[in-house]
Amino acid sequence: MALGLTLLAWLAAVLFLLLPLASLGTEALRKGLGGVLRALADDDALAAIRLSALVVAVCVPVNTVCGLFAAYALTKYDFPFRGLLLVLIELPLSVSPVVAGLVWVLLFGAHGWFGPWLAAHNIAVVFALPGILLATLFVTFPFVARTVMPVMESQGRAPEEAATMLGAGFGSVFLRVTLPEIRWALLSGVLLCAARALGEFGAVSVVSGHIPGQTETVPLHIETLYNGYDTVGAFSLAAVLALCSGAMVASRTLMDWLRGRRSVAR
Repeated sequence: MALGLTLLAWLAAVLFLLLPLASLGTEALRKGLGGVLRALADDDALAAIRLSALVVAVCVPVNTVCGLFAAYALTKYDFPFRGLLLVLIELPLSVSPVVAGLVWVLLFGAHGWFGPWLAAHNIAVVFALPGILLATLFVTFPFVARTVMPVMESQGRAPEEAATMLGAGFGSVFLRVTLPEIRWALLSGVLLCAARALGEFGAVSVVSGHIPGQTETVPLHIETLYNGYDTVGAFSLAAVLALCSGAMVASRTLMDWLRGRRSVAR
C-alpha cells in the first residue's frame, strides 16, 4: 500500500510539475541559446525584469515588517476584535487576485472614490508603479504572518513576560527572545512572499495597464509576448521566472529541513 501511494505521488509530481517545466525549457531553447539571450536582452524584457525586481524589493520588506508585528500582536496579546484582524490578514488568500486589483481601481481609478482628487493633483496610482505595488502588497501580505504565527504560538508568552519582568524593553525582548526562535520560520515566510510577488499576475494585470517598458512586470510581459506569437521570448522569460521562483521554494524547503534537524538535535 505504501509503495503504491509513493509511486502515485511521484507520478503526479512528474506529470504536473516536472513535465511542464521540461516542456518550458524545450520551447525556450527552440532557437538555441542565442534566441534565449536575444529575448532576455530586449529593452522591454529588461524593463519588465527591473520592474519586477523593484516590486519584490519594496513589497517583501514592507510585508515582512507588517506581517511580523501583526503575528506578534495576534499571538502575544489579547485585545478586542482580535478575530477580525486575523480574518483580514487571511482575506487575500481567499479573494481572487483579479478582485483585489479591481478594488484598487475602484478606489484610485479615474472614476473611483479618490480618482478625481488624484487627477487634480497629478498623482498617478492606477496604471502606474504605485498601483502595482499596492496590488502586490495586498496579495502577498499573509505569507510572513501566517508562517511565523504557529511558531510564536508554540513558543508561548512566558519567555517575553519573564524578560519584561526583569526590566527588558520591547526592543530587547523582541530581538533577543522572540526573533531568535522564529528566524527560520521568518526566512521561510520571506521567501514565500518573494516568490509570490515575483510571479503575481491577476491583481497586477488589472491595475498596470499593460504598458510595455513601463508598467509590465515579467508575468505581464510574458503574456504580451505570447499573444504576439513570440513564443521563444515568452518561454525564455517564463523559464527565468520559473527558475527564480523554484530557487526560492527550494531554499525554503532546505531551511525547513535544517530547522527540523536542529529541533531533533535539541
